[in-house]
Amino acid sequence: MVKAAVLHQFDQPVVLGDIEIATVAPSEVRVRTAATGICHSDRHGQTGGNPALGLPAVLGHEAAGVVVEVGANVSGLVPGDHVVVAPAGSCGTCAWCSQGLPQHCTHLVRTREDGTPRLTLDGRPVAQFVGIGSFAEEMLVQASSVAKVPAAMPLDKAALLGCAVITGLGAVRHTAGVRIGDTVAVVGCGGVGLSAVQGAALAGAARIVAIDRMPEKLELARQLGATDVVDASATDPVAAVRELTGGVDHALEMVGLPATIAQAFAMLRTRGTATVVGLARPGDTITLPALDLLAEKRLQGSRLGGTQLRVDVPLYAEMYLAGRLDLDLLQGATVSIDGLAAALDGIDQATAARTIVTF
Repeated sequence: MVKAAVLHQFDQPVVLGDIEIATVAPSEVRVRTAATGICHSDRHGQTGGNPALGLPAVLGHEAAGVVVEVGANVSGLVPGDHVVVAPAGSCGTCAWCSQGLPQHCTHLVRTREDGTPRLTLDGRPVAQFVGIGSFAEEMLVQASSVAKVPAAMPLDKAALLGCAVITGLGAVRHTAGVRIGDTVAVVGCGGVGLSAVQGAALAGAARIVAIDRMPEKLELARQLGATDVVDASATDPVAAVRELTGGVDHALEMVGLPATIAQAFAMLRTRGTATVVGLARPGDTITLPALDLLAEKRLQGSRLGGTQLRVDVPLYAEMYLAGRLDLDLLQGATVSIDGLAAALDGIDQATAARTIVTF
């Protein structure tokens, strides 16, 4: 039995309780959770944004911990290893994986092949959010969702690599392909957006404009490399960005709302690209001016930053340890599992980049 924060009904707080974890299957890894981030995607799931999520469920998907046990078919991991757990697992053999695009894995299965549940509560199956369920003292996940990090890597910082960093920085590196001298706008400066700001700075962008409605997050963006900031609660962000830059080469949208996606597209210069990273809700649609396409502007999506988990996570961990990637500023607040429910419910008002739950 392990303690977990369980979602029993959509739009209701998660409730702490004990759940049972199954025995480890051949391709699975059991991890003792050391830290997990609270992401807007978790709030999205809590409020019904993922209708396919079965209930009850354990939310959480951005985590780090220590390997407790590995299945018979698992190689490269042993008990005691420090690891990051992320919703970026893949089969490694399908056409998409073979092309280096594991985020679109055809055979990705986030549940057990035999249909038995990994988690149960009073004999009832408990779903794992995106196959992870990190709002618990332990996780039982597919081995492909786990990446080893150096033992010197602090696990509360390592948790940020499970979503915020791989998604935001990855969108800059892998999806948008920001180059030295490019101009970049980042719409939304939560953990993912701030990671994109830092990624743009690492890529050598000449101008990085951060847009948010919270002054605290804009100040963090400045510290992480933004050359300009725009308070979207006080001014028209499109007009402000165009006044500052004349239009950007890249606009990265981190909010997932039709309005902010349209704003990102409107910020572009000729041949600019808007990359949508934010998670939309089912049924959302966007309307764009068709004539802008004559300027060869592009709109594209980014799924998990195009991350190759076992390549990117160790790289980012080494960059942090070398002082080249700042994760300390991203960890704005730390709570125990007893404070998780309140932090999740209050995420939209949180001024910190990322709240981390430590166990």
